Amino acid sequence: MSVLEKTLPKPKIELYSGKYFAACGLGGIIACGPTHTAVTPLDLVKCRRQVDSNLYKSNFGAWKSIYKGEGLRGVFFGWSPTFVGYCFQGGGKYGFYEVFKYLYGEKMFPDANKTAIFLAGSASAEFIADLALCPFEAIKVRMQTTLPPFASTLREGMSKVIKEEGYAGLYKGLYPLWARQIPYTMCKFATFEKTVDAIYNRLGKPKSSYNGLQQTGVSFLGGYIAGIACAVISHPADVMVSKLNSDRKAGEGAGQAIGRIYKNVGFAGLWNGLPVRIAMIGTLTAFQWLIYDSFKVALGLPTTGGH
Repeated sequence: MSVLEKTLPKPKIELYSGKYFAACGLGGIIACGPTHTAVTPLDLVKCRRQVDSNLYKSNFGAWKSIYKGEGLRGVFFGWSPTFVGYCFQGGGKYGFYEVFKYLYGEKMFPDANKTAIFLAGSASAEFIADLALCPFEAIKVRMQTTLPPFASTLREGMSKVIKEEGYAGLYKGLYPLWARQIPYTMCKFATFEKTVDAIYNRLGKPKSSYNGLQQTGVSFLGGYIAGIACAVISHPADVMVSKLNSDRKAGEGAGQAIGRIYKNVGFAGLWNGLPVRIAMIGTLTAFQWLIYDSFKVALGLPTTGGH
């Protein structure tokens, strides 16, 4: 019996079964909804500075100004669409990643390069997950980037968009969201998997020789490194999503809007708020992998990566 088998509870869920994939989806909900909500203050300031770089002189100045005028509620403004949207997105992203990684890597292309499997699996999962996230992301961005706010609550924002633009208004940022989230998630999962492999290789012992706590520590470190990488890669699209949801003209096509916005902000403008996003996404991703793999360990399942 290996050390891992001695230190982890015996799995009650068969690997790659329907219950296993459902458990991974639940782990994704637990990992993503609360963590994204916790960094709402960072996200709020990032989005507002992306839309108007002259709005605040600094991040700390922004939080001080918001707190002085609106209190703690103002600092966490937009938390409700964030929480709901990223619960849906997290469940889809992690759950379907495990599905596609198994489908592509074990069933369809067993001899394929592992990195290619990670990239394809994560891209497929995020494509689906964003369909659930998009309506809530649209409401969140409008609430956070308009002054006075477009709406004060998720329910109010949803009702206003549907009344004014129909259900299509909830999905007008879908293509830019895919452009932001799919490369982000591909980088997040592939970098994490490769980083975790590299960490165990550096440690010089197989993954099975470490207990659950040690393995989740590796997940945390691998997650932070992956988070920094994917924050940089996806940032220009993140800025464009914020701009599109706050500055889209009536009847304007997505291509027209992107061209107009890019003409106004230029290449440099697509990098507004990057330092804040690196801090936010690095921390966010690290804790998401820590929570996700801790949840899997609690169920007696192996952590992600390092196989």
